[in-house]
Amino acid sequence: MMKRRTFLLQSGAGLAAVLPKFARTAYPSQLTNGDREASGTLHRAIVHPGILQTCTDLEFMKSRINAGEEPWKSAWEHWLTEPEASLDFTPRPLTHVVRGGYGAGQKGALELMASASAANAHALQWYVKGDAAHARKAVEIFDAWSGTLSDFSKNDAMLLAGWTGGEFANAAEILRATYPAWNGTSLAQFKRMLLTVYVPLLRMFYPGANGNWDAAIMYTLLSIGIFCEDRELMESVYTHFRTGPLNSSITRYVYPSGQCEETTRDQGHVQLGLGYMARTAIVAWNQGVDLFGEADNRLALGYEYTSRYMLGQEVPVCGEISLVERGKFRDVYEGALQHYRYVKNIDMTFTEQAAAKVRPQSRGVVMFFRGEFGAAPKLRPTPTPSSIAAMAGAQKRPSVPPPSNALQVAAGESIQAALDKLAANGGGVVRLGTGPHILPASLQIPSGITMLGTGLDCVLLLDPGKHGSEAAIVNAEPDLHDVVLRDFTIEGAETLTTSRDPNADVQQRRAQYGPARAGIVFLANGNSEMHNLLFERLTVRNCTSNAVRLFGADHVEIADCNFYASGGMVSPGHGKNHNLNLNHVSDVTISGARLTDSMWGHGVGLSFGKNVTIRGCELARNNLAGARIAESHRVTVQDCLAEGNSGAGIAIETWMDLNTEVVLRNNILRNNAIPG
Repeated sequence: MMKRRTFLLQSGAGLAAVLPKFARTAYPSQLTNGDREASGTLHRAIVHPGILQTCTDLEFMKSRINAGEEPWKSAWEHWLTEPEASLDFTPRPLTHVVRGGYGAGQKGALELMASASAANAHALQWYVKGDAAHARKAVEIFDAWSGTLSDFSKNDAMLLAGWTGGEFANAAEILRATYPAWNGTSLAQFKRMLLTVYVPLLRMFYPGANGNWDAAIMYTLLSIGIFCEDRELMESVYTHFRTGPLNSSITRYVYPSGQCEETTRDQGHVQLGLGYMARTAIVAWNQGVDLFGEADNRLALGYEYTSRYMLGQEVPVCGEISLVERGKFRDVYEGALQHYRYVKNIDMTFTEQAAAKVRPQSRGVVMFFRGEFGAAPKLRPTPTPSSIAAMAGAQKRPSVPPPSNALQVAAGESIQAALDKLAANGGGVVRLGTGPHILPASLQIPSGITMLGTGLDCVLLLDPGKHGSEAAIVNAEPDLHDVVLRDFTIEGAETLTTSRDPNADVQQRRAQYGPARAGIVFLANGNSEMHNLLFERLTVRNCTSNAVRLFGADHVEIADCNFYASGGMVSPGHGKNHNLNLNHVSDVTISGARLTDSMWGHGVGLSFGKNVTIRGCELARNNLAGARIAESHRVTVQDCLAEGNSGAGIAIETWMDLNTEVVLRNNILRNNAIPG
């Protein structure tokens, strides 16, 4: 019996070498960059205290505050005005803590968050002032909750646990290292709460939620891992940060442009996600693991992109960027700024400006800011957005003007009638007007047709109320030839209106029993029946089936297209629908395309292809591989970015013929779950 051969390929340059392990206890300030491993190890000595601050960091903070230096003095004094910082603070623990969606139906959630904040305020006051009353207050808070809390419930249970567990662990880490009176039953009971209430709830993460959830969860699990010296728990966080699925890992949350997964939602949640990503990276750095550097300092790119937009400048975006909470700066900038600007000497112009907006009242400046000592070094450039497929998809303006003899079709008029009219005369050009074009049935494209749109605002939507059709566009005859589709959008969702939280819409489309909706489906009856097909500057998105599926075609060009967020679980099922599904095709060129975020499939799935070139494409964040090449010959993949896929970056697969003739050149492959 012939067995399948699978080759999972990823560039060695995208994988960090595992450096020799070290078993000494050392503060991060004493570690060289060579000591900091890009991957964790179960045998490294755990640094204590080593969550958000090491001994070196704590001593620096203490010295600056006690010397009355700015900006630490003012920020510290403001912190002490908070009710949680007072010795009059009283914890109010509950056995069952409840938090519904967006904070609804709270029971004990506000009390828990206040206590977590208070524990940190008093642990730091103990360290800075040396007043044991603050240490005793922190222990009082620990005892109250660890002796009472049993579980979390309702929609936001994991989010609330992510917000509070790391805060508790950080305060406890400082106290255990500096206040010997905290020991015995009290400390054991607190550790038991972390390991039996927090960890079981969080250890599987929640990648299907928006990315700020797993960012907070990673921070808490890593902090608990350090406090409880659970190396396997720590390792699970390092892995999840690098290659977690859906919305969770660094290349899933921050795109190659710097745009974040929640950028189209609102800027408050974006800052929340970036802030917890940075906290996770800070904790890892204090343990000798460099998560800041993942994907060419991708977190820095996300901070600069978001800061730039928050400060009033325009940024490129895939989708519609949200104005909600634009200009409302949160206290999340100092940790990332300190690391990238002052440790790695990277220019962070916009992040620095954003930090200044918060600094007079920033807790972050107290804990993280250390600034520059000695002569100012020459700064390295800010990480730049990827240029690969940066202009993919329909744009604000059409790429070419229509010919004077084009048949104009305004929104609301029948596109099919125009196509039929041209087909009766041997073909021609259809120009679609701006606006939504609601299709009563699948458009049947005849041969000899060029269909042009006006750009991004020219949108085709298959009427969800019309049953019997699943694709917006199909071929009118099996031997279709000489067709050009350019400069418009096909919306695969059932409505043109998205909710404030686009991830909620995606959750619905991921379901197995949703309506089957595809973008373009051109099927021949045999090999190479269809000829000369050009797809250029098209956006096809949100299809539960394939965004684009071609069977039996040759001389196909797909140029600067954006096929994304498609390939769901509808029949024929999980892993069978893709952003771009090519079968029995030859002489195909795919260039400058964005093939990303397939819900259950590949970015591009190629089977039985010949003479196929995939060049300059983004193959990212797909549930399976960025590109899967099966039973194909003379295939070249070059100059592509394949990252953040839950399979391999590029997978080469065959059942029959081992002579696949696949050539890979100059691709960037990183942070994929299967490295190859």
